[in-house]
Amino acid sequence: MEFNESYFAKHIAPISGSAIRDIFKLLGKPGMISFAGGNPSNAALEPQVIGPIAKEVIEGIGAPILQYGASEGFIPLKESAHRYLLDSGVPCKESEILPTEGSTQGMDLLLKALIDPGDVVLVEDPTFLGALQAMKTYHAKIVAVKSDENGILPDELEKAMKEYHPKLAYIIPTFQNPTGVTLNAERRRMIAHLASKYGVIVAEDDPYHDLRYTGENLPTIKSFDEDGWVVYLASFSKIISPGMRVGTMVVSFPELMRKCVIGKQSSDLHCPLMTQAIVDAYLRKGLLPEHLTRIRAGYKAQLDAMLKGFEAFPKGTQLIKPEGGLFVWAALPEGMNATQLLSTAVENNVAYVPGTHFYPEGGHHNTLRLNFSNSPVDKINEGMEKLAKIFNN
Repeated sequence: MEFNESYFAKHIAPISGSAIRDIFKLLGKPGMISFAGGNPSNAALEPQVIGPIAKEVIEGIGAPILQYGASEGFIPLKESAHRYLLDSGVPCKESEILPTEGSTQGMDLLLKALIDPGDVVLVEDPTFLGALQAMKTYHAKIVAVKSDENGILPDELEKAMKEYHPKLAYIIPTFQNPTGVTLNAERRRMIAHLASKYGVIVAEDDPYHDLRYTGENLPTIKSFDEDGWVVYLASFSKIISPGMRVGTMVVSFPELMRKCVIGKQSSDLHCPLMTQAIVDAYLRKGLLPEHLTRIRAGYKAQLDAMLKGFEAFPKGTQLIKPEGGLFVWAALPEGMNATQLLSTAVENNVAYVPGTHFYPEGGHHNTLRLNFSNSPVDKINEGMEKLAKIFNN
């Protein structure tokens, strides 16, 4: 007998995988300039800092750091993360914090705890394709809510809550992935109000919060949450190390927290103690503020270079100029197809993510997402010049 698709479980058979991960397979080509991922700059990573901290952690804690740990998390990290979250405008108790493997796991735990096949999850239109993939794995019914250049529309969100009675809504309020838009403070307040009014858990995914280059910080949606319906997802991946996979989720309802912990026990048992301890020590040493100042300066220069490159794109190209984050979103003139043009771009050693993958219903083939953080300025200039030639051809 031969193994074939009939062996797959019904819940995984229709899942096609991440378009971004598929594009990554193309990037081994020599000379490839990738605007496709969401990686921090290698220059923003600090092996010379993390290495000594790891040694210090092992020598200071000894064998217990190599042991099993509690699913609820490494207590010292929960303490230092609590201070970090409070400073970030996230009102919470230490008992409401659950360390996770990036904010991605936090969303997966919420889906595991809340969603039965057919349950509705509301999302921005467009939204992060990794979250869409996770929702599809749990056979959620994904309902896209209209968004504009300032993010999700509260009136449309309320209409969807009334019509579909969802358990969960997923929102990236700050430098949204993929569009880079930021919700204003009034919309954030309204979303927290709607969550409580209709009894909907709002997952506030905020991994880019600290990567602001211009403008003023805004209050989190969680800061307006009076009844506990907002779950805040944070990550240290974009600001310390993506490879260590350390994040946190803030869950105010004890019953929901318990289900997330149980869900974690069956997926990874607990986050590695070593990486939790390293991030804890990094925070306690007060290294983050200076580090953020340094990487923000570099990212701003990269963003400015990419925005300048758009000047040579076809007339009528529309783009969102973000105040932070890692991405620029653009729409080519109607009739152009960024999805089809990707193969030509790859042949010319430059890659991006077609925007269609971020829409629950597909379409929008004239859109694309470009990442600037993973390429130095000279490569951004070269890559944008290549794209301009391809799109103008």
